[in-house]
Amino acid sequence: MAVAFLYTTSKIRHFFLRKVKANETFSGEVTLIDVLLLFILMITLKTTTEDLVKRRIVIFASGNGTNAQNIIRHFQQSRLAEVVLVLSNKKNAQVLVRSKSLHVTSKHFTKEDLLSSEKVLEFIKEVRADLIVLAGFLLKFPTRILSEYPGQVINLHPALLPKYGGKGMYGQFVHEAVVANKEKVSGITIHYVNENYDEGAIIFQKSVELSEEDTPETVANKIHTLEYAYFPKVIEKLLLSKVNKT
Repeated sequence: MAVAFLYTTSKIRHFFLRKVKANETFSGEVTLIDVLLLFILMITLKTTTEDLVKRRIVIFASGNGTNAQNIIRHFQQSRLAEVVLVLSNKKNAQVLVRSKSLHVTSKHFTKEDLLSSEKVLEFIKEVRADLIVLAGFLLKFPTRILSEYPGQVINLHPALLPKYGGKGMYGQFVHEAVVANKEKVSGITIHYVNENYDEGAIIFQKSVELSEEDTPETVANKIHTLEYAYFPKVIEKLLLSKVNKT
């Protein structure tokens, strides 16, 4: 769109310069071409301005928040989007400290706030979220919010779904199961969230090889490396695809 804007304004500028050089005046003799060109310029300016508005990301997290921190930092250098709010169901979660240190608003809520009231939904609406990112969020996401934001809620899972997904399969529990089953590969899955645990449509997967010497801790380190490298980039690509469709 920016290219179209530059092209259109350039053509209009040259058109008016030709009229000036020809000693033509605009007072009292605005032509249909003049009106059409001005109309095109106004539409192009409006669309370009809309494209430049940053998309708003809301992050849900329950724990340490290293992925949330990585996402925040990534988009602090971006013209496309920004993290505007971090929400956690744990009052003393480190993710709240990390987000505040990066000057991002953070709020705590209870399980009851999420499941039995409109409080959390109001938090999201207040910041006009374009995308909701679950980054280490341990509660099941309510269908009420999913219905308000269809196709706008994504999750990061530390395994190659459909393996090692479902209720209770998160964090170290996943890595322990992977090692116990002597898997030769593991990885990450970024997927849309639906009403069931880890069953939404897959957006992206990346694998890493494992060895017989790997422990749950070393597997966790390998998975974290993938998360930090790919999660922000996948979010960015997803937002770009939505911008290009508008």
